[in-house]
Amino acid sequence: MMTELKIIDRIAFIEMQNAEHFNCLSEEMCNEISEHLHTAYKNECVGIVIKAQTRRGVWSAGHDIHELPQDGNDPLAFDVPMEQLLRNVQDVPIPVIACVDGTVWGGACDLCISCDMIVASDISTFAITPAKIGIPYNASGIMHFINQLGINKAREMFFTAAPITAHDALNVGFVNQMTTSDDLDRLLEEKFLTPLRRNSVLSISAIKRQFRILSRAATVISSESFERINSYRTKVYQGHDYKEGINSFLEKRQPEYRGKASELDTQEH
Repeated sequence: MMTELKIIDRIAFIEMQNAEHFNCLSEEMCNEISEHLHTAYKNECVGIVIKAQTRRGVWSAGHDIHELPQDGNDPLAFDVPMEQLLRNVQDVPIPVIACVDGTVWGGACDLCISCDMIVASDISTFAITPAKIGIPYNASGIMHFINQLGINKAREMFFTAAPITAHDALNVGFVNQMTTSDDLDRLLEEKFLTPLRRNSVLSISAIKRQFRILSRAATVISSESFERINSYRTKVYQGHDYKEGINSFLEKRQPEYRGKASELDTQEH
């Protein structure tokens, strides 16, 4: 098992325990977390906390790059385990809190932002890194960041792929609360878990479902826009730079990208 589930006083604590591999969001890891979410709801918990054992200060390194396809298939298709996990976090009808003490990379950053709330230590950092390895991120993932951070900060994070500090994340509303590593459990308990236990979980569940429905309604796009987005993404993950990004990462070298922005140009009608 890569994770552990503990239910304590109506709160489900899910801990990632594959620190040796930096808690990469492999198919196995994602499936386990998804199952724990279901178990927590089935056992009438009032909240869920996602935590991690860390190695070298890494909370999670994001999508397991060894599992990314290189056969022309979409690496972030609707049915891949990481995408299913993100939807499960958003859809489970009780609050999910990411408790972060370390660095967060790539898909794990999307996992955090898919949670309802984030509490972080002041040493934590957050980076969304698809551009570093040539991955065309999907529209649903980008909308998570736009909705949470606003379009300018979302652009900064995606275009630079540079980590933002916990202080910066707090200032832009990415993180709800921040404290020291030693104080993290106390803050989590006092500011989040105690109120969840005493408030109406029925009311909270109805409100969370409304948040989900309303956020979806606010991001409806036309069929033409959807097809255009897919055409952009397909040209990327079927091209040279995507494979080069994966291979350079696995070979521990700098990538040699040769793609041009003009390759995405399409005939307008």
